[in-house]
Amino acid sequence: MVDYEKLKHTDKQSIVYVIQDIPGTKAGAPKINIIGATQFGNLKVLLPENSQIILSPNYVITTLRQKLKDYTSRDYLLLTGDPAIIGVACSIVSDITNGKYNLLKWDKQERRYYPVEINLYSKG
Repeated sequence: MVDYEKLKHTDKQSIVYVIQDIPGTKAGAPKINIIGATQFGNLKVLLPENSQIILSPNYVITTLRQKLKDYTSRDYLLLTGDPAIIGVACSIVSDITNGKYNLLKWDKQERRYYPVEINLYSKG
């Protein structure tokens, strides 16, 4: 199992919120490697890989709200896991930041993450 807390980024202010742990992590064999995201901040996993919003939406929403309450403009979302859970996490962060937040986008060709700034209320 990868201990993401030990992979510290030099900028102690930035956090990369990993929405859902990578499939296979619990068994000690994650299907993808997200270590490259540590260049943007310290990784913080919000939900276990087996979280299901369809079975317990209130638990998922409450947990995400609590764990994202300190999200700042310096932080990033790493969009992993169930698309419905990703949508809820983006909605919660958008509510906290008035529509402005950062996410990391994986580029398969370049094999690296790129930061993407989201501003839902931008006019241009």
